[in-house]
Amino acid sequence: MNPNEIFVAGVAGTGSTCLAVILYFAPHLRKLLIELCGTAERANFWLAFSNVMLFLVPLIFALWAAPDPGQEVSATVQVAGQLKWALAGLVTSVLSMGIVLSAYITRPPLQP
Repeated sequence: MNPNEIFVAGVAGTGSTCLAVILYFAPHLRKLLIELCGTAERANFWLAFSNVMLFLVPLIFALWAAPDPGQEVSATVQVAGQLKWALAGLVTSVLSMGIVLSAYITRPPLQP
């Protein structure tokens, strides 16, 4: 594979992984956001915002970690290196979203 094909394979793998995570999270996140935001319209905005962030942050990491064409390693190893950084970006965006959401979730008072 030439370096361009390796790069595109890494970006495509990143995009498909992000889409799978978004499809998995969306229904659960929508319910939580409706509860936190109070209206479906507000929740839909924040769901769209979250989906964009869950897609773009890993994509930026994958674009940042482009394979080096001068390396003497296989295409699989180069794509795996690119996907490693993309997954780090995905984990970063999911954890950030979890921290922010957990700050706004009301907890019932503790019963003695």
